[in-house]
Amino acid sequence: LKILIYLVFLLPTMPFSLQIIVDDDDSKVWSLYDAGPRSIRCPLIFLPPVSGTADVFFQQILALTGWGYRVIALQYPVYWDHLEFCDGFRKLLDHLQLDKVHLFGASLGGFLAQKFAEYTHKSPRVQSLILCNSFSDTSIFNQTWTANSFWLMPAFMLKKIVLGNFASGPLDPEMADGIDFMVDRLESLGQSELASRLTLNCQNSYVEPHKIRDIPVTIMDVFDQSALSTEAKEEMYKLYPNARRAHLKTGGNFPYLCRSAEVNLYIQIHLLQFHGTRYAAIDPSMVSAEELEVQKISLHTSNEQEEQ
Repeated sequence: LKILIYLVFLLPTMPFSLQIIVDDDDSKVWSLYDAGPRSIRCPLIFLPPVSGTADVFFQQILALTGWGYRVIALQYPVYWDHLEFCDGFRKLLDHLQLDKVHLFGASLGGFLAQKFAEYTHKSPRVQSLILCNSFSDTSIFNQTWTANSFWLMPAFMLKKIVLGNFASGPLDPEMADGIDFMVDRLESLGQSELASRLTLNCQNSYVEPHKIRDIPVTIMDVFDQSALSTEAKEEMYKLYPNARRAHLKTGGNFPYLCRSAEVNLYIQIHLLQFHGTRYAAIDPSMVSAEELEVQKISLHTSNEQEEQ
């Protein structure tokens, strides 16, 4: 096993960037931002969409770490199938010495988060899931038959495929800025990165819900235009009937950029259920005694209901 780390320090107040190799293939580099108290052993990890890089979650990193949370934003290397991704992600968590984690996945990131929870269900590594504009079955994109040909396509064609799912027409300034930022991130990705992500996004696969039914889930989606169809959203609701729902009136494909305050609030609400436990993603000193007491009562009530 080869493990290679490059530390690139940014501004003193910013999280530091890591590049980590956990596979035998030196070209498979995980890029990540790790921010917040290192004493937290069950952090919140962000997985980006097809067009995203680790820094698309900068608004979550800045806000949540300011409130005492440990968060890690990832950019995954080139993997061509879900099993290969899951194996690499498990090795990354092993290297970071993280036994269990909370996962926030956007679009493809959400699907990969579900597949990883499914992959590790016999020895669980996922404590909870926040699925933003995500899906449970790749067939919704009607491109399973082309999935194996993406590696042949030049970068400009792959970018055109991705851009076709971006919102068009009149937009409010925050949404327009969010799309501009994502277009810039898309331009930074190479042909193999884009081809592999589109392959993961479209190759025939679906989530097996019985393997992850005991994991707390929050489904986050928007009521305005996004790449997900109404049918795909309804399928997610059916798959996770007990999931919390975090609906945003607007936000398009990238609410974590253009509606960050609402997204950050929903993230805190989701993580609140773990405060005062070994799976808390926040520094205990940042949680008030009153809040902990309320959480303990809530947990006790919930346990009693389950026993009944």
